[in-house]
Amino acid sequence: MRVLAPPVERSQDTRIGAPAWREAAQALSRTAHILTDRCGQEAVTMWQPKDSVLDPNVAHHLGRAAYIQPWRFRVEMLKGGGTVEKPPPGEGVTLWKGKMKPPAWYARLPLPLHRKARALQTTEVVHAHARGARLTAARLGRAQHQINGRVRQLLRQREVTDHRLSEVRKGLLINQQSVKLRGYRPKSEKIPDKADSMLTWEKEELKSMKRKMEKDMEKSEVLLKTLASCRDTLNFCFKERLQAVDLMNQPLDKVLEQAGRHSWVNLSRAPTPRTQGQKTPPPDPVGTYTPECALALNEAKRLLVESKDTLVEMAKNVVDVQEQQLQISDRVCASLAQKASETLELKERLTMTLGLMRGTIHRCTKYNQEMYTTHGLIKGPLSKVYLETGEKLDRPLVRMYQRHVGTQLPEAARLAQGTDKLQRHITHLEKNLDELLATHKNLTWGLNCKTIGHEVDGSVVRLRLRQRQPHVCYEQAQRLVNDWDPRTPPPRSKSSTDP
Repeated sequence: MRVLAPPVERSQDTRIGAPAWREAAQALSRTAHILTDRCGQEAVTMWQPKDSVLDPNVAHHLGRAAYIQPWRFRVEMLKGGGTVEKPPPGEGVTLWKGKMKPPAWYARLPLPLHRKARALQTTEVVHAHARGARLTAARLGRAQHQINGRVRQLLRQREVTDHRLSEVRKGLLINQQSVKLRGYRPKSEKIPDKADSMLTWEKEELKSMKRKMEKDMEKSEVLLKTLASCRDTLNFCFKERLQAVDLMNQPLDKVLEQAGRHSWVNLSRAPTPRTQGQKTPPPDPVGTYTPECALALNEAKRLLVESKDTLVEMAKNVVDVQEQQLQISDRVCASLAQKASETLELKERLTMTLGLMRGTIHRCTKYNQEMYTTHGLIKGPLSKVYLETGEKLDRPLVRMYQRHVGTQLPEAARLAQGTDKLQRHITHLEKNLDELLATHKNLTWGLNCKTIGHEVDGSVVRLRLRQRQPHVCYEQAQRLVNDWDPRTPPPRSKSSTDP
């Protein structure tokens, strides 16, 4: 039996498979291809930086060439006309043979040496903390050393100021001795003069200098206590920082030298021409440079500046007080010496006047004796038996002439008148002589007073020059004021009275 086949339509597609079947297979293939590309790209991307991913719209070789172009060496022209190839700037590994410098590579996933890398990172963190703690400890130790040095300087300056204060107090005692010694002058020499005014002025000036020195001592004492407290704080922070550093492979001075900073506190050091060292890190409560350490270092820096100014001021005050005290003492000694010279001049004048008066008294006394002799000769003897015949008033010649009443001779009356006149002259001369003797006595007493005043002023000058010597201490001057009395001899010691 003959079978007839259906007629086949003529078409361009000669494939036998159904389009749906073929499309499903192609879709599955495309999905697998896309998944393969995506997974491969993601797998590669995990091991390379983000900027290394190529543009899918650019050919692979073109994208790679554009990507590695910045890595290649650059050709630069020299002044002489030649050329030189230099690697590009930035971080990376320089490949001199290939003339390329790829940048540093950062992975996104942990590498096989991740554990060792984390251990190294931990070690670096620990070492960095130890270095920071060691550096902070070095800074604290250096600050403590500088504070100790400033404390020693302040103590030495306090000794100098205390010595000058004792000299000022000794000057007050010398002034008291001078006033006390001048108080033993006679009353006529105690008339207030410029020497007394100079002693009063010296006392006021010495009191002012004493208050100034005492104020410096009080200020330095407060500053010394503050420095000691700051030193204790620095020592506490220093020991606390050292607890994080068990093994010190180099001294603290070497640490500061490596940091490029000789000190973070010392401001008197001249700047070096080297590059600046490490800057002071900000305070971190959980780091090596804590706020307590920062506060201690800032306090030390402030105290060093303040103590430096205080030391300069104290030294200047000591020099000024020493010069002023010496000038005042010289002026007082000069005034006392001038007063002694004036007293000596008056003493010489009184001595000359006293000598002239002594001669006058001698002449008046001799003349008075002659007047007494003349008076006795004129008055005559006390008894008639001692008279000569020519001296009697009843001698024969007179008795014969006076027989009549009107013939009386004036001899007796004239003798009486002369005797009375001579007696009055003798009385006046004795009165003048008494006045001369009284004036001579007063001059002698005034001369003795002037002598005592001159000796007292000279003794005061010598006492002041001797007591202001450096080897005379305050206690010796104090014992002299309390125990010595110029009017009484010094007490003898028991050793001198013992046999």
